[in-house]
Amino acid sequence: MLLIGCKPPGRHTEQHDVLFAIGNTPNDLVSQINNFWPEAEGRIHLDAWREVTNVSGYQILVVEKTASAAQQNNKLFFINLGGYLEGQFDEQHYVLLSVEPDSASAIKNAKQSLFYQNNEFDTAPSHIDDKYGIDVDDLYDVEDILLPELKAKYTIQITEAAALPEDEIHLGYFKLSKLA
Repeated sequence: MLLIGCKPPGRHTEQHDVLFAIGNTPNDLVSQINNFWPEAEGRIHLDAWREVTNVSGYQILVVEKTASAAQQNNKLFFINLGGYLEGQFDEQHYVLLSVEPDSASAIKNAKQSLFYQNNEFDTAPSHIDDKYGIDVDDLYDVEDILLPELKAKYTIQITEAAALPEDEIHLGYFKLSKLA
């Protein structure tokens, strides 16, 4: 899971997006990153990345698709919450991953987060941005938003697992040209 940053031509502020890519190291992901955001014309950097292996007591593995792959009860959801702090000229965002059987359950879980409950006031409610007609900013099944060539080859395997260590989150300004 990568937080990609860029200041595209004609923009006044840095723009961001999240990409789910598959590789062993960030260096392995450079071509996927460039293919994901071609308008950036190679002026991309990473602001954060996380190897997703553990989400809420579930082990997350990327495995090659096979004809005999079993249907899973749960999906890995990516959720982008939006909210406001009174007097600040900005929309705050909080990204979370959730393992749930469906999007309604993922939304219910997201609304329990401290961010959702604490980043609003009377005229500016918290929201999970506007995609599902129930105040949803961005909510995706991660498998659905993989690059097409990855979606064709891989699937996400989710299994219950007790006491896994938290995934490390790498923060900073990582120039893409330094990764290649």
